[in-house]
Amino acid sequence: MPISVLMPALSPTMTEGKLAKWTKKEGDKVKPGQVIAEIETDKATMEVEAVDEGTIGKILVPAGTEGVPVNKLIAVLLEDGEDKSAVDQFLANDNAKIGAAMQTQNPSPSHAEARVPPSPLNKGEGRGEGAPGTRVFATPLARRIAKEKGIAIESVSGTGPHGRITRSDVESAKPGTVSRAPQTAQPIPAGAAATSVPISGMRKTIAARLSESKQTVPHFYLTVDCRIDALLAARKQMNDSADGAFKLSVNDFVIKAVAQALVKVPAANMSWNNTEMIQYHTSDISVAVATPAGLITPIVTNAQAKGLAAISGEMKDLAARAKDGKLKPSEYQGGSFTISNLGMYGIKDFAAIINPPQACILAVGAGVEQPVVENGQVVVGTVMSVTLSVDHRAVDGAVGAEFLAAFKGFIENPVMMLA
Repeated sequence: MPISVLMPALSPTMTEGKLAKWTKKEGDKVKPGQVIAEIETDKATMEVEAVDEGTIGKILVPAGTEGVPVNKLIAVLLEDGEDKSAVDQFLANDNAKIGAAMQTQNPSPSHAEARVPPSPLNKGEGRGEGAPGTRVFATPLARRIAKEKGIAIESVSGTGPHGRITRSDVESAKPGTVSRAPQTAQPIPAGAAATSVPISGMRKTIAARLSESKQTVPHFYLTVDCRIDALLAARKQMNDSADGAFKLSVNDFVIKAVAQALVKVPAANMSWNNTEMIQYHTSDISVAVATPAGLITPIVTNAQAKGLAAISGEMKDLAARAKDGKLKPSEYQGGSFTISNLGMYGIKDFAAIINPPQACILAVGAGVEQPVVENGQVVVGTVMSVTLSVDHRAVDGAVGAEFLAAFKGFIENPVMMLA
């Protein structure tokens, strides 16, 4: 009997992806463990391995197709002795099962959704508001409550039969699902020197997450200046003595200082998820990395227990693989605190947007030489400005101030990080 090849879920939060490439073609034999396709998620490109032995009988989703839902049938694998006719029979049976499921889901014309054929081309009643081309199954009561509350029905996850959205699903919908008027694409003016750039899945995810964060998370900001002359001297001495074994960056010291400060002020090592607050017991530091496709935050786990050389090596590896789209989901999903460093671009100070469900993100600026007062005398010192963005639901102002004081202590006295 032919074997289904389904669109895999490469992470717990993945709902769709781009089928970037088939590495096998119809008629090719495959064995378990062989790579048959490459899938692009919102953050990385992952290889898909065959789990069964057979021959690729039919590829149903062409390479380059975007927005392929998880668990969608993308290919059919034939077992030994089967030919193309088995594929046709298999697909006919599969379509019959889908039709039966749809009939079960809409058992009677008395239901509002029963008046709407399940055709993907239908544009009438039954679709989620603001989601053209997407069939959304929801009870009439759920739709009415969603409309009254201004909640976008297509943003709600259904827990009813076959994923149908119920009244309880709408009533427990999290913030960020509020329906808004769809943005109208602005046409390029005639004669303008401009090019239309398609929005990638990664960029869509970044836009959605940051918009939700800025609209639903009550940010407040704390800024402190840190003198880093001692850090720069320690960095030079350590790099000179390493004899090429490693090369520390200022950011490596920042990661370590944040990790140590979270140990000293654990109340800042929090996240918020609307039903509870999570207190983290390790410093898992997400570090913003710019890639050609957009921003990604690989994680240095247990940074409080690692030395500067280990952090430096790990960060270089993570950043390189992030830019190549080769990170595993476990390497960029999670984390307890984020660092965004634009100092290398000459940015003196800025405020970053919190990365939910984390409660804090530290924006790091450039080290700038400027006059400072030292023992009553004006001297030239190198000062680095950092701004902490805080989710006030989970972390109060006093806690944020304590964290920055601890961070400043480690940055200005780097020998404390080596103890």
